[in-house]
Amino acid sequence: MKTQKQYGRCLIAVVLFAVLVCLDLMTKLWAQNTLPEKPIILIQGVFELRYLENRGAAFGLLQNQRTFFIILTVIFLAAMVYVYMRIPSDKKFLPLRLLVIIVSSGAFGNFYDRLKLTYVRDFLYFSLIDFPIFNVADIYVTCSAVAFFILVVFVYKEDDLAFMEKKK
Repeated sequence: MKTQKQYGRCLIAVVLFAVLVCLDLMTKLWAQNTLPEKPIILIQGVFELRYLENRGAAFGLLQNQRTFFIILTVIFLAAMVYVYMRIPSDKKFLPLRLLVIIVSSGAFGNFYDRLKLTYVRDFLYFSLIDFPIFNVADIYVTCSAVAFFILVVFVYKEDDLAFMEKKK
């Protein structure tokens, strides 16, 4: 019975992961097909959609380090699968499980771009603060990582997180 629940939990995780990755890739495809010629200003002087092919990481760091990012992402995704499989099925840990799925979806969305295109398609731009252009996958990664940190540091007790300790 427990194994059947684990399969169900994993199936739901895979479906959610696929949906989130598809949403990210569809927005990137739309941006790639729509924005290169003319950015769309949504709020003058505040927010616009502007296409950029990013060959680096956040804030344009580590330009043209594709192999490094691919290796790092494979390691990260393997670690997320490991963490996800260790999180208890209790309802109490549902937020952690969801956040692992969301952060993994974002990492995979950008990984896909790097593998297929050699760059990541970015298109969301806060011109008010001249914030670096980003995409939906970046939102997944950033927001879920912050929420994960908040949960681990402020919500769950040390005993709650004992599942992460190595079994003896």
